[in-house]
Amino acid sequence: MNTDDINLAYKIRHALDEQLDHLPASTVDRLAAARAAAMARKKPDAARFGFASGAGWRGIGAFLAGPTVSRLAIAVPLMALVIGMGGFYQHEQQQQLAALADIDAAVLADELPLTAYLDPGFNAYLESQQRQQ
Repeated sequence: MNTDDINLAYKIRHALDEQLDHLPASTVDRLAAARAAAMARKKPDAARFGFASGAGWRGIGAFLAGPTVSRLAIAVPLMALVIGMGGFYQHEQQQQLAALADIDAAVLADELPLTAYLDPGFNAYLESQQRQQ
């Protein structure tokens, strides 16, 4: 069964559940017979995993085997990934701010005047110093 068939089955079931009280008794009997025939032809490996033995557990078993769990199985790791990526981005931003603050503190604590950093000859001087080291 593909997802379109499953969605159609859910829509039909929902429509029947809404109008269940208004259906004639003969229609209800035919639907019960059709369901019994379908259940008899159902493959054993097509049984859903869940707690379907007791009446109180039937709802939990349907929930555990239904589309909600498969959606959660995709949504929860995806949300964790998004939150993790956001945290990583924030951490990197803090690291860049800390590095810029260190550079600003070093420039302000240096003995050179700020205008020396704007001089084009200063960059040439720095490059020659780096080559010598």
